[in-house]
Amino acid sequence: MTDSPKGFEDLKFKELTESDMRERAQSFLDHMSTRRTVRSFSDRPVSKEIIQQALCTAGSAPSGANRQPWHFAVAGSPEIKRRIRIGAEEEEHEFYNGRAPQDWLDALAPFGTDEQKPFLEIAPWLIAVFAQKFDMDVHSKKHKNYYVIESVCIATGLLIAALHNAGLATLTHTPSPMKFLNEIFDRPVNEKPLMLVVTGYPSEGVKVPSIKRKSLEQISSFH
Repeated sequence: MTDSPKGFEDLKFKELTESDMRERAQSFLDHMSTRRTVRSFSDRPVSKEIIQQALCTAGSAPSGANRQPWHFAVAGSPEIKRRIRIGAEEEEHEFYNGRAPQDWLDALAPFGTDEQKPFLEIAPWLIAVFAQKFDMDVHSKKHKNYYVIESVCIATGLLIAALHNAGLATLTHTPSPMKFLNEIFDRPVNEKPLMLVVTGYPSEGVKVPSIKRKSLEQISSFH
């Protein structure tokens, strides 16, 4: 084994047999295929430690120049969740009553969504995802971040997968605009809120829309 160059370390990588790879890939596919967006949550408590572990998984995502340009602000208190619901429903009222074009409303109609978002108070945890356009050092000097949206979206995907893997339901909620989240969480102006990830146990007997996912041939091509 050769010494690692300065600033580098050995990769922790365990090679698997092709049989094990196929088994793991199929097992993960089977599990993630059961993931569905849920809009009706139970108020059953969920351990903070589980949320923290899922956030650490999200933080393992690749990012442009390893700037890790994300911040996850987590709301668990009834007071904060109530403020978020009020802010979100104000924006959703505008969306459903004039801001959204009719074709968008038509596309949403089969899912039965409207401006009322009670899950924002019922679910035990709300995770606001912020994208950091730049960082500030101790001397208040700006340092640009790179591929910010791409990096944060990858991290959020890992977060959703980690929460599902832990046995929790999720919903991605995107009221627009979301500047009210900066105020509620006291986040700086260099951070842009991208979405809320709502998570917890689904309510008992919850129903979800009957949907079909696109086939492998529709979402991919091999050349």
